[in-house]
Amino acid sequence: MSHNLQFYIDGAWVDPVVPNTLDVIDPSNEDVFAQISLGSKADVDKAVAAAKRAFNIYGFTSVEERLDILNRVIEVYKKRSPDLALAVSREMGAPRRMALDSQVGIGLAHLTKMADVLKSFQFRHVKGSALIVKEPIGVVGLITPWNWPLNQITCKVGPALAAGCTMVLKPSEIAPLDAVIFAEIVDEAGVPKGVFNLVNGDGPGVGQALSSHPDIDMMSFTGSTRAGILVAKAAADTVKRVHQELGGKSANILFPDVDLATAVTKGVAGCFSNSGQSCNAPTRMFVPRDRHDEAAAHAKAAAEKFTVGPADGAGTKLGPVVSQIQFDKIQELIQAGIDEGATLVAGGPGRPAELNRGYYVRPTVFADVTHDMRIAREEIFGPVLAIMPYDTVEQANDTVYGLASYIQAKDIQKARDVAARMRSGNVYINYPQWDAGLPFGGYKQSGNGREYAEYGLEDFLEIKGIAGYEAAE
Repeated sequence: MSHNLQFYIDGAWVDPVVPNTLDVIDPSNEDVFAQISLGSKADVDKAVAAAKRAFNIYGFTSVEERLDILNRVIEVYKKRSPDLALAVSREMGAPRRMALDSQVGIGLAHLTKMADVLKSFQFRHVKGSALIVKEPIGVVGLITPWNWPLNQITCKVGPALAAGCTMVLKPSEIAPLDAVIFAEIVDEAGVPKGVFNLVNGDGPGVGQALSSHPDIDMMSFTGSTRAGILVAKAAADTVKRVHQELGGKSANILFPDVDLATAVTKGVAGCFSNSGQSCNAPTRMFVPRDRHDEAAAHAKAAAEKFTVGPADGAGTKLGPVVSQIQFDKIQELIQAGIDEGATLVAGGPGRPAELNRGYYVRPTVFADVTHDMRIAREEIFGPVLAIMPYDTVEQANDTVYGLASYIQAKDIQKARDVAARMRSGNVYINYPQWDAGLPFGGYKQSGNGREYAEYGLEDFLEIKGIAGYEAAE
């Protein structure tokens, strides 16, 4: 039985209070392939009430009990991985193999890492005659995006479960079906009723109701900076904690000593991964001024090797972007790059010639990009790379964002020195392997708080000091 038109509240699948459906579009062909229900404040009220009741028990469970629950979720998640991958591929356009290996795989990595963290995390320690306790913050509202849906669901739900919090999840209404399957996973794993609740909906209908709800103790939001500001404003009246992971415009700094062909090729691949729909994508490539034209030539060659096509296409390297709105925004910014005088090296406006349906974007590279151009300052969220000549690496900090920076250099000490000067939450030197144990989050308008591993767990905890604890014994 499909649960797409229902919500998961208090351990049961329930119908919305007010029927209101939304089509789910396959971005590979623009066809409707499913429907979901959009929730309302009444649905949020029911879910929050269930979470509040459940917290009175779950908030006081032992670490061992919570670890057992996490491990059961992990096992069912593994079993349902093919279903999750198909849902992600159809709803947001990720190529099938990438959907399974990366989109679903990253979720499993987060859950597994959180289970490992929970085994040794210290929730209590004595300081003098006092006891310092880290306790679950309470009922949390979780709002997750469409671009890496399972990454964001698991790196919020995992630490919430580990901390002893109860929760209400609102996934993106554009890519909601993987979240429905995740709720089925939670149900099969036997997570106590009311601990995890799912209400589908849009920002005005459900996101606003969650953010402003007096019984929500914390909001954890991932999405655009614009939407994050709205969440923070809605949460302000109840003085709840707000954790935000927002936009990015990450720099990729190539030092003069690198093998330019290799560094540029890897940089293009990093920018175009997930069809460019990653908040930490290295979208601004800084190259030494005297090697700018050489870098542009390498980028052109690399971009032209990316095969664009439907998510289920055998040779597809780049799937579509997620929606008509996203496609139109990317097209507008590509045209802005041309109009403002950047040099179009590869790609450009419109779909690839052989694709006339679906939200397909031509892999695009601009050179001679200056800091005042829109393509250098705005988050594009598509396969569009801006090559920018630099005289000093400090230019890379000229952005309102601060999520990630990338450095490519043979001289590791110089790379470390520059890493210390980057105003970003993460710095990646020479394309390292992704690590679920590192903190993730931003400076400036890229947000606040950190996710992943123990850093994410900390954000779901309050700190209590119990003075005189030793004397009381």
